[in-house]
Amino acid sequence: MESSSSSSRQMKHQVFLSFRGEDTRLNFTSHLLKALKDTGLNVFFDEETLERGEQISPALSNAIMASNLSIIILSKDYASSKSCLAEVSCIMNRKLTQRQIVLPIFYHVDPSDVRNLGGSFKASFNDHESKSLDQVQRWKKAFAEVGKFKGWHIEGGQFDRPETKYIKDFVEYVTKKLMNNKSSTAFEELVGIDYQKKTILKLINQKDCRVIGLWGMAGIGKTTLANVVYNEISSQFKSCWFLQNVREKIQRQGMESLRNNFLSKILNQEIDILTPSIGPTIIRERLNNKKVIVVIDEVDDPDLIDYLGVKHFGDGSKIILISRDRQVLKNGGADKIHKVNKLNEKSSLQLFSTFAFKQLNPTANFRDLSNHFVRYAQGNPLALKVLGSKLYTKSRKEWESEVDRLKEYGQPKISQILKSSFDELDELDKNLFLDIACFFKGKYKKKVEDILCSLYNGAVCGISNLVDKCLLDIIHFEDMLEEDLRQFHPAFVVKTTFCSRSASAAKPLIISMHDILEEMGKDIIRQEAIGIGNCSRLWSPNDVYQMLRYNKGNESIKGIKLDMSQINNLKLSPTIFENMLNLRFIHFYFPQVFEECWNKKLLADQVDIVSLPDELRYLCWEYYPFKSLSSSFNPKNLVVLKLPHGDMEQFWNGNNHQKIPEIPSQFRYLDLEGTRIEEVPDSIEHLIRLTRLQLSNSRVKNVSNNISKLESLTDLDLSHCPISKFPEIPKSLCRLNLSRTQIEQVSLSSDYVSNLQGLDMSGVEHGL
Repeated sequence: MESSSSSSRQMKHQVFLSFRGEDTRLNFTSHLLKALKDTGLNVFFDEETLERGEQISPALSNAIMASNLSIIILSKDYASSKSCLAEVSCIMNRKLTQRQIVLPIFYHVDPSDVRNLGGSFKASFNDHESKSLDQVQRWKKAFAEVGKFKGWHIEGGQFDRPETKYIKDFVEYVTKKLMNNKSSTAFEELVGIDYQKKTILKLINQKDCRVIGLWGMAGIGKTTLANVVYNEISSQFKSCWFLQNVREKIQRQGMESLRNNFLSKILNQEIDILTPSIGPTIIRERLNNKKVIVVIDEVDDPDLIDYLGVKHFGDGSKIILISRDRQVLKNGGADKIHKVNKLNEKSSLQLFSTFAFKQLNPTANFRDLSNHFVRYAQGNPLALKVLGSKLYTKSRKEWESEVDRLKEYGQPKISQILKSSFDELDELDKNLFLDIACFFKGKYKKKVEDILCSLYNGAVCGISNLVDKCLLDIIHFEDMLEEDLRQFHPAFVVKTTFCSRSASAAKPLIISMHDILEEMGKDIIRQEAIGIGNCSRLWSPNDVYQMLRYNKGNESIKGIKLDMSQINNLKLSPTIFENMLNLRFIHFYFPQVFEECWNKKLLADQVDIVSLPDELRYLCWEYYPFKSLSSSFNPKNLVVLKLPHGDMEQFWNGNNHQKIPEIPSQFRYLDLEGTRIEEVPDSIEHLIRLTRLQLSNSRVKNVSNNISKLESLTDLDLSHCPISKFPEIPKSLCRLNLSRTQIEQVSLSSDYVSNLQGLDMSGVEHGL
């Protein structure tokens, strides 16, 4: 076969152009080819005009394999050509095996017809099938898959743009795509940041610029920009690390643990420094010999920079700091601070289109409305994503209605645009969003669903709606915590040889929410309330402290979250919660920081009991200062009870203090770690839906055999307890931790290990 590149078939092509010659060779394709070549791109363009057979030629196959990017111009009669379909099949195979970039252009055809093999394509495939061609099913699968890609839709007609403008934008996009081919980052995360990336790379190349600050509002793309730069240049350094979400990591694990993990990664060796400064000379010297690049995300404390030891890194090292606070960057020693700018109108339109249309440009009859929303978003990528997702598949009338709604705000700020997505939620979804924003961000999805389902009918569907509206994200546990946080959720060590099931269970999912959305939710709650006592949800340490100290609680309050490290000691009246008849969530906690912060802040006042409202679904109270739960408390709605490290001595206050009352089926999680509980009583059988029982470091000596009746129990932790008899366990149990107990003999039949994935008996003298 002869082609324009026949004299150099072995050379690497940048672009392979696939098209139906009879449809577009003499018009759109020829103009696009010229524009691509004019930019200096090496394009493989098949000049053969005759229909070839159903098998792709070796030359074409080699050209596809040798190309970085394939452009498929899908025209009306494209699927009637067997050779075109063979090209598509080869291109898709190349994408699957070598991750080639594939860009479709839907030229005067509906993308949905490509995805669904409809319109003119249906007749073409029917014709191929009538000829009993073996390749048809493979062609159909590859063709439909191309229709799912985000591409360019050129409708034609009087309302569409001139093709020359499409070609100009398309060539610019192809060039950027090839330039960014080193990164696997999705296109929507790269839109409009090329010029800012070049700015950062110039700063990095300056010898006097060691610490670079990226500054900007939430959602503007600071982390995305840093990630693109990091991926491009990290190979030039001896060590590299991207430390994401530092603020949340410090809250969960503390600065000391974070630093040790950080330095361990840099030095490729376990590091354990217990002093405020990096004291050992050998560690400083080793760091000084390292040329590293480090990105530190979400910095809100300038002291963190010195604490992590970045000043000890060797010559040529680069540190990128990300923060919403410019003063933090200045105080943290940034040599240069780059303000991450909003997207321009053109880039905003592209990004908006990827979510509103699932393609790279708006459809012709929505272009004017798309421009309205782009202007309202003011170049904020998160706002563009939220608005575009909300309008996906909606009618033009619905779009026009949404424009009218936005006009009521005049020139709205980005937060107002984000709030517009909240305003359209029904009451159920609004409450779900506000509850998650205040209490359940970063929590396990399954646990959150269990809690909220006990409160709202349709909560699972509501959470799904919030994900669809980009108000929530569902991410994998490992993605949020990464390796340096897995120490807080270690996998049970399988010490036995009889575990038949693989430990690689499905990764747990976490509910995640962007900071700007969390803040928006809290602002909504503040605006709805007049005074602390009328606020439906409390999370500010000062507000909670004032409410508890002066007994301002009332039936308006639905939830309380308190970081006890932020308050002074306070004695609680036994009737402090009596007026909070609608209280559903209590979360009193200490962040995972220095150990000296771990002490009681909320204390019992005279009477060693506190009255709790019956509407409680979630009771998490670290260092609970009372010996038991009140006998007047009816746990009929309770789903989660966590009272770790407190003074709990008995389950319930009353004559039969060890008896657990009958609790409805939604009660699933019980955590009494580090308490004074000495026995798991027979009445444990009442907790028929309990899935996790955490009693580690408690005083438990005896576990009732009735625990074997709990058919939903999957996790049991009795580690560091003075128990000496191996407990009867239910068949449902998946993980059992008996490490550091006094058990000398194991009685475990094979019938009870069908689900057991992990058994930890480390530190047991006799063990198995």
